[in-house]
Amino acid sequence: MGAMLIQTETTPNPSTLKFLPGQAVMGAGTRDFATPEEAEASPLAEAIFSTGDVVGVFFGSDFISVTAAPGVEWQQLKPQILSVLLDHFASDAPLFRAGSAAGISIAPAEEMADSPEDADIIAQIRELIETRVRPAVAQDGGDIVYRGFNNGTVYLALHGACSGCPSSTMTLKNGIEGLLKHYVPEVETVEAV
Repeated sequence: MGAMLIQTETTPNPSTLKFLPGQAVMGAGTRDFATPEEAEASPLAEAIFSTGDVVGVFFGSDFISVTAAPGVEWQQLKPQILSVLLDHFASDAPLFRAGSAAGISIAPAEEMADSPEDADIIAQIRELIETRVRPAVAQDGGDIVYRGFNNGTVYLALHGACSGCPSSTMTLKNGIEGLLKHYVPEVETVEAV
């Protein structure tokens, strides 16, 4: 294995940086770590949190986004994160500890009870989120997950770089709500959960 080049990309949230290791990270699904306790499930997330200057880690399909603590300068933090990532990928270490739940972004228990008569509408909403919404959000280092549909309201969860940035509520309200209402007339409003 030659020298590995990890690329970084900025996101709309100035405190979040995307790291692209040039290989699959999660493959399927995404995983969000908001606390060091949650990060114990993953040696990599734990190592990133252990720099002490990090308040969020997010695993996407082929990237890791890291949110720096308030007041932390990326020029100090970035080399530390890069060395953690290089160690991890060079050693082929597993992403998750054995026995810990692997990164699946949707736990069935978290979904609201969708009513069967809405099945067609829900299928359309899910399809739009998968094909139109998630690819756009992934470019910003985050993810959006469908959580339920009830009385005209679509419930979505925001993860990663999206969850903390001020533009996320705007994105949700203007962009996604407009898109869903356009294609699915039954949608009246979109809420983040």
